[in-house]
Amino acid sequence: MVAEMTEKIKDLKSRKRAVILAHYYTRPEVQAVADFVGDSLALSIEAARTQADIIVFAGVYFMAETAKILSPTKKVLIPDPEAGCSLADSCGADDFAAFKKQHPEALVVSYVNTTAEIKALTDICCTSSNALEVIRSIPADREIIFAPDRNLGSWLKRQTGRENMILWNGACHVHEEFSLEGILALKAAHPEAPVLAHPECKEPILMVADFVGSTAAILDYAGRSSATEFIVVTESGILHEMNKKYPDKTFIPAPPVDSTCGCNDCAYMKLVTLEKIVAALETERPEVVVEESVRSAAERSIRAMLELNR
Repeated sequence: MVAEMTEKIKDLKSRKRAVILAHYYTRPEVQAVADFVGDSLALSIEAARTQADIIVFAGVYFMAETAKILSPTKKVLIPDPEAGCSLADSCGADDFAAFKKQHPEALVVSYVNTTAEIKALTDICCTSSNALEVIRSIPADREIIFAPDRNLGSWLKRQTGRENMILWNGACHVHEEFSLEGILALKAAHPEAPVLAHPECKEPILMVADFVGSTAAILDYAGRSSATEFIVVTESGILHEMNKKYPDKTFIPAPPVDSTCGCNDCAYMKLVTLEKIVAALETERPEVVVEESVRSAAERSIRAMLELNR
């Protein structure tokens, strides 16, 4: 069945001049059919430069929106429009606009894990890969509003010593739910295994980590390290790419607080399936649409971020 779907997708992509962009957190079989797999920053860059007529975004809705913002003349499809994001949902546009008005002198830095409307209210976007670079590019005396992830924002404050950062109170449900006790138990059982954690995790988790970084940085660290096993504290979809890149190493997923769940999965990312990708390519629906005034305002904040990465 997977082989049949894979061939069908390959044929449809060729006939329709389509490209599939997939996040590391999607299902392994979805990553396998993608033309490009990456973290939020890499996917944003790829969406901006692709020459394809159609972009099928295998990820969550804000990512597909970002692709449309950066490539307005291209048709952007999302296999399942219900693939949302708890972090993006934690920051509503009306509430954020009111919050921004309370700090009129502050420069707004927003994580890409936000809606187009939030990006339109933002001065410069960031991802977990470049957040430190973005914050350090801003004059030290400038007040900053950082949204929406409070854990990433707190980590940035600790790393930069910037006390003039005002944090929006949002969080990712996946990274909020890792078990400190479970990680400590894994460390005791695997004393030579470095703990690799995403900065969206809570501070106590980051304090016991040997390395903190984005999904791309975690992948890079695992490749450079002489260690042969690792405890991975981020969404479990990354394990597919880790095992593919480094088959001679062992990657142990950190457990959530509710140990009956096994490992931490993003239910939204897992909504994207091969069947839904086939349907999207066949019907060219559901299509992502962003109203032009919002799109153009949001594009400015994303382009400001991408300029830093040239």
